[in-house]
Amino acid sequence: MLRRNRELGERKFGRSRVTSRVIQHARCDKNQIPRRKTILAQNLTKQEQLAHLSEQYDYPIVEYDEGLTASQSILRRLDVDTLRAELWLPLTWDKDRAEVVACTPDDAELRRRIRATLGVDDITFRVATRADLVRLIENSADLNPEFPVTGGRTPLAKVRTYLAVLRTRYADQRTQLARGRTGLALTRTGLAFVSIAVGFLRLLGGGVLLWFEVPLLILGMAAVINGMVWYLPTRRHAQAIKPYPPYDVPDDYTALEVSDPGGTFDFQRSAVVDSAGVLREHWDALSPVERRRFLANDRTTLAEERTVLAYLRTMMAKARTGLAFSRTGAAFAGIGIAFIRKFHPGPWSVFDWALIAIGVLMLAEGFHWYRPGRHAGDAALENVSKVSGRRGLWDTIFPSSCLYAALRDPVEEANAADACPGVWATTGLALERTTLADKRNAMSHLRTVMARARTGMAFIRTGFSIMSIGAGLFIYFGFFGRANTLWSAFDIALVLIGLYLIADGLRWYVPAERIKRRSSFCDEDFEIADADYSEPKVAWNREHYRHGD
Repeated sequence: MLRRNRELGERKFGRSRVTSRVIQHARCDKNQIPRRKTILAQNLTKQEQLAHLSEQYDYPIVEYDEGLTASQSILRRLDVDTLRAELWLPLTWDKDRAEVVACTPDDAELRRRIRATLGVDDITFRVATRADLVRLIENSADLNPEFPVTGGRTPLAKVRTYLAVLRTRYADQRTQLARGRTGLALTRTGLAFVSIAVGFLRLLGGGVLLWFEVPLLILGMAAVINGMVWYLPTRRHAQAIKPYPPYDVPDDYTALEVSDPGGTFDFQRSAVVDSAGVLREHWDALSPVERRRFLANDRTTLAEERTVLAYLRTMMAKARTGLAFSRTGAAFAGIGIAFIRKFHPGPWSVFDWALIAIGVLMLAEGFHWYRPGRHAGDAALENVSKVSGRRGLWDTIFPSSCLYAALRDPVEEANAADACPGVWATTGLALERTTLADKRNAMSHLRTVMARARTGMAFIRTGFSIMSIGAGLFIYFGFFGRANTLWSAFDIALVLIGLYLIADGLRWYVPAERIKRRSSFCDEDFEIADADYSEPKVAWNREHYRHGD
């Protein structure tokens, strides 16, 4: 496998770039800057390049080996991009001396920069071809050819950890929003109690019914106050939602980068690495560590996609909370309007107009929350719809070309009874983690679709509430002959607004329900595997759950 990697490296860095290249020759003394002479090379092979270097320099030759790396303590103190640009790498480095691999160790300016950077005068040089040295630098930095520094597994792991924290924060905010909706439901219940108590008091007066009206009024006011206490912290959490809107991720290889300007994390994508596609097409020729680097980036991309979906679900949860707030406001305003139209003006009119004012303010704020949720729902459906036609990461890995050429099914091969325990090892576990991440994304897509369906149902409930208020007022006051043109127009407008929200909710609900029914996660029967990576998959214990269990 290493030989095939070297051949790929030669095709990538060697022959195409060495044609018509001037190779510097010299008789070299370790204590003197050597005298140079030049030879014009045509289509030099790797061994011919090493022969030229051996003739040119009196230093040991170093070839690329995946096991030959500089320690991370050295790499942390240096800039990898600078090392790649200047073509040198310290294999060892302490306060007294260093051992450095370079392409042109006789370059006086390069030697000066190396000594200034490392801060030592005693330097032992080694020499390597450009292709080998670049791969040594990138391998030491845990990078595949031409990958950005942010494409290393450690930086990617840090990004995934932050994304996991962000998703946890989104989950906490969705829980707070759900708590706020519960509080608003309690408020509407309390308002119903208050309305009944006030209605009886104004229609029938006090007297013997006070034993019923007063406790009902007190209980309703307590429920209203308690519900608003539950809801008010939700406003603070809703305002603190960190935006992570979806954007177009290139199909080609890019690494997710994060910066921290002033304590605010910003994410962006690195430039596309054109050579990564060709490298990945030769998946079977990659070494295990090179595969793990690709898989680490795949998991990071999947983690970002889950984070985007978590953000969209949070915004839809905010919209549902806003609609619940609007329904509560509609209840306040509807009861106030009914009282004004039912009873003659008097001291109670202050209470009636207060209900209307509170209801209108709640309606306005609720629909203000609703607007960004609409955009989030549309973006969620578009994002999920793109997945079905997108070329997935498994298209570049499976089926394995060697198994395919041998007419063997990779899935059957992986689950064969004679698969040896421990075959997963480090790279196998990385592949399994990536598989699980891909499954989590599929589940996240389904959760997002179901969240869109729930938001559509919230539209429908809000529409029914507003339509019921308008229809109820129109029918009640028309039946008792107390309707007039302006109030009737207002009632009809409420009915039309409610019908619009119902139709809009169905437009959200029906496509989401259709996608949900097609999902493999909504089958009647399913199983949960007890993963034991010391055993082949066929030996794992599985719990089967049947429909109705």
